[in-house]
Amino acid sequence: MKNISFNNNMYLKLQSEKILERVSMFENKLYLEFGGKLSCDYHASRVLRGFEIDSKVKVLSKLKNKLEVVIVVSAEDIKNSKTRSDTGLTYENDCLQQIDFFKKNDLLVGSVCITKYNNQSQANEFITKLSNLNIKTYKHYAIKNYPYDVNKVLSDDGFGKNDYIETTKPIVIVTAPGPGSGKMAVCLSQLYNENKHGIKAGYAKYETFPIWNLPLKHPVNLAYEAATTNLNDVNMIDYFHLEAYGISSVNYNRDLEVFPVLKQMFEQIYGKSPYLSPTDMGVNMVGFAITNNENAEKTSKDEIIRRYLDAKCSLKLGKDSNESVDKLLLIMNSLSISVDDRKCVAACLQKAKETNVHCVAIELDNGKIITGKKSDLLDATSAAIINALKYYAKINDSIPLLSPGIIEPLQNLKTTYLNNQSNILTLDDVLICLAITAKTNAMAEKALSQISKLKGAQMHSSVMLNPDVISILKKLRIDVTTETEQDTMLL
Repeated sequence: MKNISFNNNMYLKLQSEKILERVSMFENKLYLEFGGKLSCDYHASRVLRGFEIDSKVKVLSKLKNKLEVVIVVSAEDIKNSKTRSDTGLTYENDCLQQIDFFKKNDLLVGSVCITKYNNQSQANEFITKLSNLNIKTYKHYAIKNYPYDVNKVLSDDGFGKNDYIETTKPIVIVTAPGPGSGKMAVCLSQLYNENKHGIKAGYAKYETFPIWNLPLKHPVNLAYEAATTNLNDVNMIDYFHLEAYGISSVNYNRDLEVFPVLKQMFEQIYGKSPYLSPTDMGVNMVGFAITNNENAEKTSKDEIIRRYLDAKCSLKLGKDSNESVDKLLLIMNSLSISVDDRKCVAACLQKAKETNVHCVAIELDNGKIITGKKSDLLDATSAAIINALKYYAKINDSIPLLSPGIIEPLQNLKTTYLNNQSNILTLDDVLICLAITAKTNAMAEKALSQISKLKGAQMHSSVMLNPDVISILKKLRIDVTTETEQDTMLL
């Protein structure tokens, strides 16, 4: 893989050591709030080549004998059937999936905490479901003027009303299906109630982005802004940290805005705040594992361009706003980059201009550009993938890989029985055909064996693609973008 910029093994070592160091600051009890994706962190892996998508889980696995997990879900989100934008799962179902995921990784799920509980029937049904799975549940309640009315929050009428979550391990991982679930409130509530039980527990945030010890306008940090335009996150210099230590560090606006309130809470709970800045609260060793800054800058710029092109398509479909597109364009302008810096875009558009049909271009990991165009047999995406596999397998373009004995019945099935308007083979059709043909065709087998080499490839389509096709490309770890032109045959 080219453009490697990150030492994952170094990160696992440094991050796990830092967590243990943070636990030792308190009475062997730390509530560690997890932001972002706990697994399948594709953003981090795209921006920092070498960062493995399950790195966070690997860090936790190093500490598994010392930790348990509390999953936080808002009762209001359960009531409203809120879904994750990336998977389409409701928060309720994502919670159940997380429980299975942790168990498969031999990590203890101690309980689920239902926040903003107000006897919602949907929340009660979920609690019953969890009880049937032998998962403990606890209820936390909405507090008026949280977190700003500190005296109310830190009282029997505030955190004191919440269930005290019983935990058994020194490290308690607090995670949630998505933002707004109430992770921080759960952590702070536990600090308050642990203190009432005579335990001086600690709080920290497990963070990845922004990276505090990189410059504010470093492409890696700007790529985080690009990824969170929907949250209106803005990277800022942590002025609390600068004032306290004379050291410039980067945090984001939400943590800076709420820190004075958190500091006041810590002072009332502990007598003295253990932290002088939001940066102090974070446990983030990512910056120390970056091994090639030039590569990190390049892949981050690529990610920003990809986000911009995605946002333009989302805007066309009514799923995003002009503000998001404009913000991404401002980020690109600040780095003096444009869509022309994404090589597969120019190659795709040139091919489409020459052929006047739907075309796709792929930039492989070695920089080679492979194109594909729509034909009577294959759609453009399938053609490009087949051509890329042929390239890696060193198979002549003129040699067919798919057996006619498989293609013809499949085409007949699509039009005769499935009532499709077209019998052209799509990407899932082609991959299945290739897998079947590989059983009897050595060339097909050789091509199929190259599929892992597509990981990290950059792709662009001259028209929007079907969501199912995009899903397959994501599973292949191909970073795809498209033009905003719509082809009804593909949607």
